Amino acid sequence: MPAGHTILCINVGSSSCKFALYSVSGGVESIVAEGAADRIGSSGGKIRIHDAHGSLLAESDRELARPQAAVDALFDEFERLKLPSLDAVGHRIVHGGPHHVSPEVVTPALLDDLKNLIPFAPLHMPGGIEGIEAVAARHPKLPQVACFDTAFHRGMPERAERFSIPRELYDAGVRRYGFHGISYEYIMQALGADVPPRLIIAHLGNGASMAAVLNGHPHDTTMGFTPAGGFMMGTRPGDLDPGVIVYLLEQKRYDAKLLAELVNLKSGLLGVSSLSSDVKTLLDARATNAAAAMAIEMFCYQIRKSVGALAGALGGLDMLVFTGGIGEHAAAIRGEVCAGLEYLGIAIDPGRNDSSADTISSAASKCRVRVIPTNENLMVARHTARLVFE
Repeated sequence: MPAGHTILCINVGSSSCKFALYSVSGGVESIVAEGAADRIGSSGGKIRIHDAHGSLLAESDRELARPQAAVDALFDEFERLKLPSLDAVGHRIVHGGPHHVSPEVVTPALLDDLKNLIPFAPLHMPGGIEGIEAVAARHPKLPQVACFDTAFHRGMPERAERFSIPRELYDAGVRRYGFHGISYEYIMQALGADVPPRLIIAHLGNGASMAAVLNGHPHDTTMGFTPAGGFMMGTRPGDLDPGVIVYLLEQKRYDAKLLAELVNLKSGLLGVSSLSSDVKTLLDARATNAAAAMAIEMFCYQIRKSVGALAGALGGLDMLVFTGGIGEHAAAIRGEVCAGLEYLGIAIDPGRNDSSADTISSAASKCRVRVIPTNENLMVARHTARLVFE
């Protein structure tokens, strides 16, 4: 690989555009800058850029009506700060559908395919697509790579991928896709030769899911057709009885818009607590707020139940990995999740857990429990470098 390439990694969401800028030389990646453009589509838009040491390089208020405006604003700041010229851009794209099973160089044909996938993830796909188009408009000759959050799971057996609905719907793409795949890929690379036969990775953040990995291959996952499935999250309910949806449609006069708001923005920790979707806020409040306490109790209970289900699919468990913002930093959540999993051979060392050590299980634990920080941007940078420069 030639030395000195600069790769921009972009993750465009419904209201933010996060980025990381990497220098890649001799196969070694070094962070140059990172930050975000926030409050896209709302008043009070803001851009923040930090250097490799976390020092603030730029902060400005900008009206960011659309993702394209956010990307343009970031490029303006890059030029003003005289950051290195870009050699390629990698994008985290939430959904690859049934056919896009690995990262791909962006072409007009791929972009058309992604637009056809908007109904699969209407909250996430438009921003990701607009991010690609915004980069192309600003730098038409700059190579771009799409990295799909669903790709990791495409090796799951059909019995795990299918819903128990008619075959024609499965053939039309209605199936369990799973998400957070870029994070799971990073954890697998971080584990390297330490990947055990039966592994569960718990990516716990505002969005949360788990992946079961058998002999190094994806075996099952908690999320389904959309990122709203699985166990409860910050604002998402997790798996919901389909009859609830029918009831809301027929008896409560919900329509598609109200349902989308319910399952994406108003449920989960926020819905149960009526206070916040933030775990730290709820942990601080639970001693005096019964609803906050119930939200935390339900969250840990559902995660613990999902560990048991995936361990059943794997035939046992050799290692449990916590990652994501909550998984990496919330010792109380990790401890409460693991309490009651002794039957899987899990025994937590409280001191190690409180300090978020790499290994938080005790020496007597038959199942190793680890805390490994994820880095989705770095994974996107690696995929982009491989496809564009190797």
